[in-house]
Amino acid sequence: MGIKNRIKTSSGKLLSVASENITKAFDYPSIKGKELKQAVKKKIREKAVLSTKARLAEHHKSFDDYSDEELEIIILDEERKIKDDLKTKSLVAALAILGLDFLI
Repeated sequence: MGIKNRIKTSSGKLLSVASENITKAFDYPSIKGKELKQAVKKKIREKAVLSTKARLAEHHKSFDDYSDEELEIIILDEERKIKDDLKTKSLVAALAILGLDFLI
C-alpha cells in the first residue's frame, strides 16, 4: 500500500510540473510582454526622477522642500512629458518610414 501511494504522489507531482511547463510555454509572449512593459516603465520613471532633480535644481530647491504627494505629482508630470515626447518621436519616425514627410 505504501508503494502505491508513493507512485500516485510522484506521478501527481510529475503531472503538475508538466502542466505548469506547458502553461508557461503558451504564456511566454504575455510573460515577456509584461517584463518589457515593466522595464520600460522603470526607465521612464528613472528619467522622470532625473528630470525632476534638474527642475528642482533650477529653482534652488531639494526633495526635502516638498512633501511626498507633491513630489509624486511632479514626477508624474515629468513621466507624462517623457511619454508624450516618445509618442511624438514614434509618429515622426513612422511617417518618415512611409515617406510622408510633408505631414511632419
